Amino acid sequence: MRAADDGRARAASASGDVRALLRRVAGNVVVLAHLPGQRSLPYASRERIEAARDARVARTVGFAARSVPHYRDLFRRLGLDPREIRTARDLERLPILDKDELRAAPERFVAETRAGQSALRFVSSGTSGKAARIVHDRASLLANIAYGERERAVTTALVGRRLGYREATVGYPSGTIDRVRAFYAETTLLKRPSRLRLSVLAPLDDTVARLNAFRPDVISCFGNYLAALARAVGRGELALVPPKLFVYSAESVRQEVRRDVERILGAPVVSHYSAVEVFKLGFLCERREGFHVHEDLCHVRICDPDGRDLPPGTAGNVVISNLVNRGTVLLNYRLGDVASFTDRRCSCGRTLRMLSDVDGRTEDMLALGDGRVLHPRAVWGVVKPWPEVVQYQLVQTEPRSFVLRLVTLDEDDYRRAGPAVARAMEELLGAGVRVVPERHERLVEERSGKLRMVVALASADGEAARAG
Repeated sequence: MRAADDGRARAASASGDVRALLRRVAGNVVVLAHLPGQRSLPYASRERIEAARDARVARTVGFAARSVPHYRDLFRRLGLDPREIRTARDLERLPILDKDELRAAPERFVAETRAGQSALRFVSSGTSGKAARIVHDRASLLANIAYGERERAVTTALVGRRLGYREATVGYPSGTIDRVRAFYAETTLLKRPSRLRLSVLAPLDDTVARLNAFRPDVISCFGNYLAALARAVGRGELALVPPKLFVYSAESVRQEVRRDVERILGAPVVSHYSAVEVFKLGFLCERREGFHVHEDLCHVRICDPDGRDLPPGTAGNVVISNLVNRGTVLLNYRLGDVASFTDRRCSCGRTLRMLSDVDGRTEDMLALGDGRVLHPRAVWGVVKPWPEVVQYQLVQTEPRSFVLRLVTLDEDDYRRAGPAVARAMEELLGAGVRVVPERHERLVEERSGKLRMVVALASADGEAARAG
């Protein structure tokens, strides 16, 4: 009997291994199907790029009208035939979508297809501090590997080789990047660079020691983490063996700061502009003259507060339409960032439209009383599991004292979440730290429309007077 059971167990295990292998082979097929032409497309003629973009617009709008409750109702209410939306310019006929509308009913933006219902789920706080729940279908996530060749072309040009380079990533454990990479590992057979994964929760000096021991060719991290690293090296507190390239994402870094980082750390700095709502939005190339927009993957508009397009050189709200995701479908979605188009052509030869510097997420690194420096993503990690919290802001008033401002729908939500989130925040921030929760009806944003969700001691005095 035991032999028979063992035989069945081995057969089941072998069957599971075969299914896993077939799943990964199928994933490779999806990636390879999208791979041809990705490195050349950014250099294509404007006619070809616009034709590819407009074809995706028409397909996405048709899909949304058939399969997504919000858009099915929207076209009916507007009395608009979705077949009339044939180009990116036609998207102006649809209303602007704000994060509050998405947050209120995220399921209405998810496709009622098998792919939409089995999509991977993500949460983003964005630049407003309001959580948005987004799903990405599996096929579009796999296709993003192929689309990433456009950005990898920049990396390999600056590193000097396409394969075999070493990469270190400093990120937040269980964050979006980790989840996506875990999905890729389970669903593809693609060879990956030698990679060291580090946490933003670790002390900066420990991280630098591990980086120096690993000697990566590429260091990838959050934007403000990179700026903090450069400040520490510039003050002589740390000594980092420079890689060949730094890549930052998720947070904006001004052009003048990037230049200082390059000077202090001794390596070029590029960026991948993305958000949970759209994984491929733009990128800095080797010349770093502006962000090239993935026009055929994500249509970008720069609008005034009333949704009217602004001319190149005028800063306004970044409004996006994701043209690849068949999970959460977003058309004319106000992302929360501020940028402007430039009508200059990049000296690299790419013909994709360019954005000037992007004014995105606004948060501070926290210098704690025990000597640690904490990245704001750790704060978001504490708040993220609590759907009762509509918006948050952590303000450091003294080295070991904080005020946690929470916006909830009602007092009951605050009573459930407020004290528990404050206790969890104290555990994160360390022994002897006091976090006082406060319920607010609203939090006052900056003039740009963004909210500084984490305010360090150096900036807290200026923020205190602006609490609503």
